[in-house]
Amino acid sequence: LSEIKSKNSNSTISVASCFLLSSSEPDWVSVTLGVFVCQGCSLIHRSIESLSQVKSVLQDTFEDKEVEFITSMGNEAAKAKYEQLAPPFYHRPSHTDCRILREQWIRAKYERQEFIHIEKQEPYSAGYREGFLWKRGRDNGQFLSRKFILSERERALKYFNKHDAREPKAIMRIETLNATFQPAKIGNPCGLQITYLRDNSTRNIFVYHEDSKEMVDWFTAIRAARFHYQKVAFPGANDEDLVPRLTRNFMKEGFMEKTGPRHTEGFKKRWFTMDDRRLMYFKDPLDAYARGEVFIGSKENRYTVVAGLPPSIQGYHWKYGITIGTPDRKFLFACETEAEQKDWIAAFQRVVNRPMMPQEYAVEAYFKHKP
Repeated sequence: LSEIKSKNSNSTISVASCFLLSSSEPDWVSVTLGVFVCQGCSLIHRSIESLSQVKSVLQDTFEDKEVEFITSMGNEAAKAKYEQLAPPFYHRPSHTDCRILREQWIRAKYERQEFIHIEKQEPYSAGYREGFLWKRGRDNGQFLSRKFILSERERALKYFNKHDAREPKAIMRIETLNATFQPAKIGNPCGLQITYLRDNSTRNIFVYHEDSKEMVDWFTAIRAARFHYQKVAFPGANDEDLVPRLTRNFMKEGFMEKTGPRHTEGFKKRWFTMDDRRLMYFKDPLDAYARGEVFIGSKENRYTVVAGLPPSIQGYHWKYGITIGTPDRKFLFACETEAEQKDWIAAFQRVVNRPMMPQEYAVEAYFKHKP
């Protein structure tokens, strides 16, 4: 089968067809679907026994009819068949995405064949979605069932504290809406973090559903709403330009220590989230509101990132410092390990080295620095 894999170019094209593939070769093959997959994909295929029988290219033996079928199919032919009507807003996972995104992509593609039969896309493409999700309470941390409504016509996602309530507890505008899966952070394999802006400050909502398809359908419906909004907001843009803007994972998260604006206060441990140009810090990773937010612009606009702290800084703090310079002041942080320091600096540098977009100047102008 190694020769078949090479002849069909599966070892090179499967980066697109076998989404989990990173540096590993697609040394597994589904004899029922006729596609070569990487090890990560093979584990998911094996877990869906009714869908796919997987064999090792290097270790297993194959019947003649299996070889004939694999030869006739291959990854590109399977992609053309099973993804022919895949909407541009449907997230195509990579090997770094969480388990349910990867598994639901495989199920949607092969098991439910949603990208062959367009009517099966209705749960996330109709422009309206209503249902119940478990939402974490802001004050007590308990997850309670809450009614959610997503309406493209109203350009909003709303939730209600009571099932029969007429007025929503919160209205989240699609313009600033983001959703990212956070299973480890939330403590549930289907945990989703939803963020939006209210009065130019970030608000977090943490939700989950027991059914992974239901949760991915909500995620995809949010992406669809964002896609259709941006098609109107940016009429000249190509789909390829809009898709990266639909939802985003955070650039980096983790604990650091920080001090106040006078640099004389003691350092306090905080949870930090880098979301594009917004650096937010929280007392707890699951807080609804940030204790403060820092806008990080570009080096052309006098934003700098350097390792270390000013020599005048006194008192106990973690060893590995970072100083971020803005046109207004310097922000001082400390990391527990050198590896964390390097990772944070790399994340900050990616932002600082990127020229600011016109709309980002408006964000900078109205941004509230909260020390």
